[in-house]
Amino acid sequence: MESIGVIFAILLAILASGAIVRMLPISIPLPLIQIGLGGLIAGVFSEGIELDPHVFFLLFIPPLLFLDGWRMPNDVLKKQRMNIFQLAFGLVIITMIGLGYIINLLIPSLPLPVAFALAAILSPTDPVAVAGIARKLALPERVMSILEGEALFNDATGLVAFRMAVLVAVTGTFSIYNAAGTFLWVALIGIGTGVAVTWLLSYVRRKFTAKYGEELGSEVLLSLLTPFAAYAAAEYIDASGVLAAVAAGITMSRLELGGAISPMTRMRRTATWDTIQFTLNGAIFVLLGEQLPDIFTGALDVMANLEQNSAWWLLLYAVVIFLVLIVLRFSWVFISVNITSLVKHKRFIRFDDHNLRDIVLVSVGGVRGTITLAGVLTLPLLLPSGEDFPGRDLAIFLAASVIIISLITASVCLPLLLRSAEDHEHLQSPLAQQKRLAIAAARQSGEKHLTELLQQLASTNTALSVDYFAGVKQRIWEEFEHTFDSYRDPENVQHLQYEVERKMRLAIIDTARQAIYLLAREQKISDEVARDMVTLLDLDEIRFN
Repeated sequence: MESIGVIFAILLAILASGAIVRMLPISIPLPLIQIGLGGLIAGVFSEGIELDPHVFFLLFIPPLLFLDGWRMPNDVLKKQRMNIFQLAFGLVIITMIGLGYIINLLIPSLPLPVAFALAAILSPTDPVAVAGIARKLALPERVMSILEGEALFNDATGLVAFRMAVLVAVTGTFSIYNAAGTFLWVALIGIGTGVAVTWLLSYVRRKFTAKYGEELGSEVLLSLLTPFAAYAAAEYIDASGVLAAVAAGITMSRLELGGAISPMTRMRRTATWDTIQFTLNGAIFVLLGEQLPDIFTGALDVMANLEQNSAWWLLLYAVVIFLVLIVLRFSWVFISVNITSLVKHKRFIRFDDHNLRDIVLVSVGGVRGTITLAGVLTLPLLLPSGEDFPGRDLAIFLAASVIIISLITASVCLPLLLRSAEDHEHLQSPLAQQKRLAIAAARQSGEKHLTELLQQLASTNTALSVDYFAGVKQRIWEEFEHTFDSYRDPENVQHLQYEVERKMRLAIIDTARQAIYLLAREQKISDEVARDMVTLLDLDEIRFN
């Protein structure tokens, strides 16, 4: 029963963390608050949760990677593909090898394969964490695009490299040829499996709904099961379930552009996935805080064998590892942007203050987070011989410490690097251009259909004048365009008129909703009728908010 209590405490901690981060007068990364709340849980309960690495990996990794792939803008992948590829693949390999050897030199008692595994799992970055830190800042579009795209793929490559290193640590054998062949198999077949499973599920769903219609609950549940189906299918044929989950997310993103999903399904599915993402991310960090005291004790035991049983040595190792990560990342980004410039422009990049600052932003903005933590917690408890996995608690503690240090560093450094007002324009200008392009395309596409529709309506509604239909058409288009305006221009009279109408609509919606609730409380209408009517009013409010 106590384990059930711990689970509820973790969920309450996740809920409380969201409230705390909004109430604090200073900006503190949400993961740090969640780790602290997890530590409080560890102090309250005498027994914590015993994590099964395989179950933990299955529950957390597929949905998070699927969601990353699903929500990753395809134009970002195309525009920044060279930089993303070099960071997501080249930097992971450099980090795994370079940092792995340095960790082994720092801590000789940590076997080299375990050091490689720790270095590999420290290579993935977390765009959710850095976005949370920079939510009140204006992060340049190019920098954020690279961080998001890199994180999508280095999550997968880092986890694949991590699992291969763990396999070497468990079996004690390694062959570069077998490793290369295995990597190609698990990567290519894993990606193919993710694409195939998602496409097949989408095809069956489309045929079924075309004949029998949509059911909202089933639609949402299908999207929740898709990453697990792709992951399980890939793992069954000894391919990479991690890459399958990522490929499934990207495939879902492409299929969704076909517009075959109803608006209500999209809204409910989005709300469900937002909740799941918040809960899973939060659960990982709260679990870390809950497990941290035991992990710290185990790490000290490992350090005692080196006659360095001071906690300061643990902190020193974590700081050194973090600094090495920053140096490797800065060096590789420097090389990467030059390679990209040589390929595209046949010259090296000019390093002015703006370009140098962007390189520093990408280096510092590579915050470690959810995937690193979820991956390192899946280190095996035992070797096949029955012995304890060497240095498991030390590796987990070092990974957790690097995550915390990277979060604090980004929280301090990013605001200092983003003081310039020009960043906001650099961020917003391309987005505004894309909105204008979309509005123009929508108007061009809809103009012909709307004209034909109005002609049909005018022929069947002869009591209404031609001027009336022309006025309605003009007002609908103006309302459509103003809906997407993210600013308020006091010189634009049409926009001011739209704002007046919008506020009046919202006032009517609010008063109507209160009147419906009052009738339901007085039992003059049923609760079911009240809920249905309020749902429609809520959709209108979302539309005009």
